Amino acid sequence: MEVSKELILNALWETLYMVSISLFFGSIIGIFLGILLVVTRKGHIYENRFIFSIVNPIVNIFRSIPFIILLVAIIPFTRLMVGTSIGTTAAIVPLVLHIGPYISRLVENSLLEVDEGIIEAAKAMGATPLQIIFRFLMPEAFASLILSITTATIGLVGATAMAGAIGGGGLGDVAITYGYQRFSTITIFVTVVILVIVVQGVQSLGNLFERKIRRV
Repeated sequence: MEVSKELILNALWETLYMVSISLFFGSIIGIFLGILLVVTRKGHIYENRFIFSIVNPIVNIFRSIPFIILLVAIIPFTRLMVGTSIGTTAAIVPLVLHIGPYISRLVENSLLEVDEGIIEAAKAMGATPLQIIFRFLMPEAFASLILSITTATIGLVGATAMAGAIGGGGLGDVAITYGYQRFSTITIFVTVVILVIVVQGVQSLGNLFERKIRRV
């Protein structure tokens, strides 16, 4: 059985919708947690062992849970947040909780790559801790952060495909419902090709922006 062009386009829209909204909220959470993990660690500008000892294991816990298990485990929370546990909007809740901690580690790695001499120079100029974060650390790590967000976006595309396993919508749902369950090889092939194109496009854009930023 072949699926219609309209169904494929609608599934593509659902996938892009899930990825964009989840990436937006996940980035807010991830960047905040990533900065917190860096500045509160030992020897940094906001050293605080108590906060670090809380945030670090929380991030590790969420990162250690496979997404397909997280989808099912937080169904009551998802229902509480959006009123349902099925559908494209419902899938955004676990997607955010999945990608936020992942982005936080990528942000942490990017910020830790910044030369400590820059931080020392900022302190010598009398910069406050917040100024050091947003005027020195973040700008210096910006190119690396672009690649981190690119990696996270690609991870989200794959996660949305898994969300289709529980009726989350998108290309993954089409591949499972109309491809696997109805033995339509062409449907699976088409959805895979579209996902590959989306991933290649995201990676190419990320690489392009990263190169332009490094040249500035």
